[in-house]
Amino acid sequence: MTQYWQQLMSEAQQMRRQLHSEPELGWQETDTAAAIRQQLDALSIPWRACANTGTLARLNPEGKGKHIALRGDIDALPINEQTSSPWKSNRAGCMHACGHDGHTAALLASAGWLKHVESQLDGPVTLVFQPAEEGGHGAREMINDGALESVDCIYGWHNWPAIEFGKLLCPDGIVMCGNGTFEIELQGVGGHASQPELCRDPILAASALVQALQQIVSRRLAPQQATVVSITSIDAHSAPTVIPERAVIGGSIRVSDTQARDQVNHLIESISHQVAASYDVGCKVKIMPRYHATINHASAAANVRNAWTALYDKESLDCKSLVPIMASEDFSYYLREIPGAFALIGANDGGTHHGHPCHSPYYDFNDRLLEPVTRLYSQLVGAPLPD
Repeated sequence: MTQYWQQLMSEAQQMRRQLHSEPELGWQETDTAAAIRQQLDALSIPWRACANTGTLARLNPEGKGKHIALRGDIDALPINEQTSSPWKSNRAGCMHACGHDGHTAALLASAGWLKHVESQLDGPVTLVFQPAEEGGHGAREMINDGALESVDCIYGWHNWPAIEFGKLLCPDGIVMCGNGTFEIELQGVGGHASQPELCRDPILAASALVQALQQIVSRRLAPQQATVVSITSIDAHSAPTVIPERAVIGGSIRVSDTQARDQVNHLIESISHQVAASYDVGCKVKIMPRYHATINHASAAANVRNAWTALYDKESLDCKSLVPIMASEDFSYYLREIPGAFALIGANDGGTHHGHPCHSPYYDFNDRLLEPVTRLYSQLVGAPLPD
């Protein structure tokens, strides 16, 4: 039993590094899906495609106990990797910079172990290999294709480099914020840089608007309200002697609930039009809501914390990090449908790349997380563990 477990851990690390070297963007994960399905076939675990590149696998389907789902996300990001690891991405402009390669490998390791002890499982277990988490609403499409059919409870996790290695954060209630993006187009009158009086400068208006928008959080919202408004781009390309016709501002918001999102969206639109009018330029605002806040169900979150402390001890819980984390997760879709919980598990052990934040070109998943997460998933479904 112990020997097989060690074999699974070794294979999980190999798979993680293979996936890392061959990343694929959301809704393009054909090779990743094929690798997952090939391993499920080798384990004699039945599966079906879900939402195209997603995969659902089922264990102990006739079990009479609680039906639990375990989720891993599989997509990568449009980032050029800057690490020097032997398993560095071999696909330019695409990188597993958020650890989804590790999430997938941990779920495959769990698949191997749960198949090994399948006769001792109480209820059915569904393994959810989900595409397009990074802004592609993959969870929503998996649900639409029946991923949660007959499932009673779902669990997921994310590695988190900002937390000390092995510490688990899984609060009751909100754990990660909702998000959205926006685009503001300012239409001016272009012309020669020597004659600004004949122009209506969209760059000047954009500069003022950036300052105004960044004050939404500090001056228009209560200090206790967890909100972020970030301007992430200004596009007003022109020649050195030309005032352009147009400037486009892009940005992102992070909010704790729907009410806060609606309030921030209203302020972005109102402030944009007022600032534009003061500079006599036209204004169009486009707001794109993305994910809701990820809100844990209290009983499921307690299950995760209890399982983790049973494996390790109470000192392994993260009691220092402030919640909600301002990042977002489409696991929120699942939690709006059925009970469940989402945990963050610390990855930072001081290793060369394990302190870099997610979405950094220098990030790399900490392979030391594969075993504890496989133990956690096994514990959550009531599977026996090796000594």
